[in-house]
Amino acid sequence: MPASPSSSAQAAREALAVRLTHLRKDAGLTGKELSARCGWHPAKTTRIQKAEVQPTDTDIRAWCAACGAVEQVDDLIATARAVDSMYVEWRRSHRTGMRKTQENFYDLYAQTGVTRAYVSNVVPGFFQTPAYATALMEAITDFQGTPNDVSEAVAARVARSRFLYEGGHRFVVLMEECVLRYRVGDAETMAGQLRHLLTVMPLPSVSLGIIPFTARRIMWPLEAFYLHDGTRSVVETLTAEVNVVQPRELADYRKAFGELTKMAVHGNAARAVIETAISSLG
Repeated sequence: MPASPSSSAQAAREALAVRLTHLRKDAGLTGKELSARCGWHPAKTTRIQKAEVQPTDTDIRAWCAACGAVEQVDDLIATARAVDSMYVEWRRSHRTGMRKTQENFYDLYAQTGVTRAYVSNVVPGFFQTPAYATALMEAITDFQGTPNDVSEAVAARVARSRFLYEGGHRFVVLMEECVLRYRVGDAETMAGQLRHLLTVMPLPSVSLGIIPFTARRIMWPLEAFYLHDGTRSVVETLTAEVNVVQPRELADYRKAFGELTKMAVHGNAARAVIETAISSLG
């Protein structure tokens, strides 16, 4: 796994490395002795203990066997897989297409009571129209060079919109005005998407705020992030999905959301910004 830009993922990886190191020490083994029992070079043991590489399931089984602690194998493997899921490369998750990733997100939203989303690039998936989602996913697929299952992926993404209408879910969204201006697809696609925003705004489950170009910035524009019940933040970068779960970092994202909220307009003022964007399409 490549080095993560999230300290949550790195901290979790380091914690796993500490557990493995303590296991070796409790067994009274040196690094060289453990390496010999595992049948690999001592440098590998050093890299694992320094959290420079992520141990595989096979590595963990060998490590535990060498330390006489096979009863800890399942727990350590589960921990390692949890660390691995904190930083997921898009090309890796899209290796068979985008549909599976979208279905996983559907499950996440089904389990989330309150979603707080800040977007500075594209309209969030649960607000997207099929035409907008298609144009966006076609561009992503072309860029990543992954299998094209856009029609199935779009259906899975748009299915999330059901949570706007059922299940008692709530969506609090902040959107930079530039999102309304970026041309994803043609003018007709964008107009349809912007009109759809006007349609969902009155829903009891929705709070939509727009941060105008003219707003005095007390918080700089950030990468898109989605806070799920305040216990997990999904941050979208160019190359990966980063799942932030460390309390200190979550507190920062909640604070940032609060600061961004202060700059946003809501209600009729937000509708006016969207309507102006529609008019600019000609």
